[in-house]
Amino acid sequence: MVCSYLAYGLCFVLAYLLAVSCAFSQGTAKQVTHQQLIWYGYHNTLELHPKWLVNTEVEERRFMNPDAQHHFLVRSQLRRQLGNNWDASVGFMYSLQSPQEPKSTENLVVPELRPHLQLDYRQALNKLTIAHRYRAERRYFRNTANEDLAEGYQANYRFRYRLSLEYPLFLIRQQALRVRVNDEIMINAGKRVANNRFDQNRIYLGLSYPIHKSINLEAGYLKWFQQRASGSQFYSRDIIRLIVNHKINLRRKETDAVE
Repeated sequence: MVCSYLAYGLCFVLAYLLAVSCAFSQGTAKQVTHQQLIWYGYHNTLELHPKWLVNTEVEERRFMNPDAQHHFLVRSQLRRQLGNNWDASVGFMYSLQSPQEPKSTENLVVPELRPHLQLDYRQALNKLTIAHRYRAERRYFRNTANEDLAEGYQANYRFRYRLSLEYPLFLIRQQALRVRVNDEIMINAGKRVANNRFDQNRIYLGLSYPIHKSINLEAGYLKWFQQRASGSQFYSRDIIRLIVNHKINLRRKETDAVE
């Protein structure tokens, strides 16, 4: 059973490698833009029931040198534990996309609406935890005209697979410092997608530590490589990521009956 899940993940990785190969085989001239960013985030988990959770993420993403806003987003999802280490989620994101260049003279901020469906599977191999995340998104971008917002939205699909490895390094004040490594691939689909079926790849290395029974701090480095709509232009981004993870237990406390 476990091997079959690993096989599914391997299929996604092979699909990613094929997409990257296709991306680099298109045309001859490649233009890569290098950028540096920092992401700040607050991630909240509300425990409503032993099998029901609500996850909410608020993130501010900014360019460095010079400082400028790149992206602001709020994402929330309802999560249900299915058993046998599987979870299913349905969620929605609202975001504001600023210009992709920090020195841009334009100041148009474009809203995006993004519902999604998600499946998660976790495996424990001694101290190592392996997690697989499968997410399908429908992305609605606000129309623009003459450097201003216009009526209506245009949309496409995006499919994402993320493989995560997490391992406790050592104890600090009886709490484990954990290292996490992620690799996530994203594939575009839809009538509007012509030259960038491969969307992006994100590789992440981070450390997390609980400073309280309900608060965990995470810091890491993210390498983000993205193909642009032209097919011959790419972004290569180096990102510092700082996240506060906060869990709140809203479950009813069970009390023993006194006879």
